[in-house]
Amino acid sequence: MAQAIGRFDWARTPLGPIEDWPVSMLTAVRIMLGQRHAVCMFWGPELIMLYNDAYAPALGRREARALGQPFRRIWADVWDEVRPLVDEALSGRGTYSEEMRLVMTRNGFEEETYWTFSYNPLYDDEGRVAGLMAVTVEVTPVVMSRRNQQIMQQELLHRVKNILSVTSTVVTSSLRTAGSIEEARDSVAARIMALARSQGLFMGLGHCADITEVTSQAIGAHLDGSDRIRLSGPSVPLSSQQAVGVSLALYELATNAAKYGALSVPEGAVDLWWSVEGDDFQLDWRESGGPGVVAPEHEGFGSKLVNAIVPAYFDGEGQTEYLEDGLHYWLRGRLTP
Repeated sequence: MAQAIGRFDWARTPLGPIEDWPVSMLTAVRIMLGQRHAVCMFWGPELIMLYNDAYAPALGRREARALGQPFRRIWADVWDEVRPLVDEALSGRGTYSEEMRLVMTRNGFEEETYWTFSYNPLYDDEGRVAGLMAVTVEVTPVVMSRRNQQIMQQELLHRVKNILSVTSTVVTSSLRTAGSIEEARDSVAARIMALARSQGLFMGLGHCADITEVTSQAIGAHLDGSDRIRLSGPSVPLSSQQAVGVSLALYELATNAAKYGALSVPEGAVDLWWSVEGDDFQLDWRESGGPGVVAPEHEGFGSKLVNAIVPAYFDGEGQTEYLEDGLHYWLRGRLTP
């Protein structure tokens, strides 16, 4: 950047030829170029931009035309958000912002970014504020990673609660229907192992998995008998991501059915079917013979999981319908390689 600044035709900018720059400005430029942090500076009434090598990646595709351009032109998409901070720096007071969210189009498309940065005033040879210097760190990966971690923690907590609830349901159901202590012991052990295998699916997937295997592992722990959940559909290879999505949805549906729906009573049943036409995929879960169905007053994480998060794996839609004769969930989307 020192070489680029030296070669640039500054005479065509409001700053004029580099030979005419004031000592204070030249000093600020030298300080900026010597920094290992991402640093840029803006000088003069038009706030003409200069920057160092470490700052170039922050500009994205704008870097090719950023040198010697006004602040407001280069960062037009975020100007309204940062202008109050610019005004404060130009009034002689430094600013500091941590993890500020800025939606920008630096690479030709809109992206959510986060920045920790400071603006500090720069003074001319007469001691008047003539511009500002920005020390910048892009923290988008850190913020996104923390956000994903929080989502995973929320999902893990929700899953642990469901596991405990399902375990209680498995034990209660087994004791209620068992003819002896030995039969109850074997039944409880088998169902809890099925629950463990269902959870292990999320860690054991390879490149793909057949929907039949995914289905059996996801709902196996909830079966009281071979006719409680009736399956119908062809063999369908699912990508690992979509297999996890189907397993998440079925596990959630089976959990709720065991707690509140058709699987919570001996006479209840579920029909689960799926079909494929080309890349189009559809799956239906239909409960019958259970208690009366009432839609929840508030959408919990489980509803959001099956109606929004899981359908996103298929670039499709999902919806839970609370019908008089039982809950109906449908998923429509497309298979991915």
